Amino acid sequence: MLAVLAALSGALAVAAGAFGAHGVTGQAADWLRTGGQYQLIHAVAALVALRLEARGPAWLFVAGAAIFAITLYAMAVGAPRWFGAITPIGGAMLIGGWLWLAWTLRAS
Repeated sequence: MLAVLAALSGALAVAAGAFGAHGVTGQAADWLRTGGQYQLIHAVAALVALRLEARGPAWLFVAGAAIFAITLYAMAVGAPRWFGAITPIGGAMLIGGWLWLAWTLRAS
């Protein structure tokens, strides 16, 4: 199930990036580009973490990317700017996923 979520996350990231490149301008395009970039990178990171049998970090990558990117996507399509206050929670989860993955791999 986690691999499926990571793959769907990658698909959403590509769609958001394409919309940002072709469907909007200004700050909205920047939010879509940033959200798409982080979401796509962490979809791949989650799949790699799964391959390394590091399910905890993979979950943090998928969940953190969802929170980070979806708040940016929401603002790009008109959600209130206070959604931006939620974005760093996802970012902190992404950092936590990388630290957890490093901790997991230290003994390898």
